[in-house]
Amino acid sequence: MKFLHAMIRVKDIQKSLDFYQNLFNLELCKKKRLEDCELYFLEDKETGFQIELTYNDQTPKDGYEIGTGFGHFAFGIKSMEEFSKKLKSLNYEFLYEPYDLTGKGSKIAFVKDPDGYEIELIEKVVW
Repeated sequence: MKFLHAMIRVKDIQKSLDFYQNLFNLELCKKKRLEDCELYFLEDKETGFQIELTYNDQTPKDGYEIGTGFGHFAFGIKSMEEFSKKLKSLNYEFLYEPYDLTGKGSKIAFVKDPDGYEIELIEKVVW
């Protein structure tokens, strides 16, 4: 069995594409039109994992409610310092600034995407 993708609904497809492509280097690998929406599949070329961004024709004016069941996506990064520079250069900011979770040098931080979905960043000491 192979885990293929996770899907989220987005309010502004261009803002979401910019966020995931520019900040996380995900590549648009497939776009598909359905009867009432457009699907955008963004892929991490290193792992093959995909995030499906669904842009509905009838998107609520204020966007979607995230609810209490969804937690966050998590991305492993090699350098929190380099990621921080990239984040700031793209005019994004941390939701929770980087901090050492374990006391052993591994850092984590959180950002939010344009629709408010949380993303955890994990810098591992050893890859």
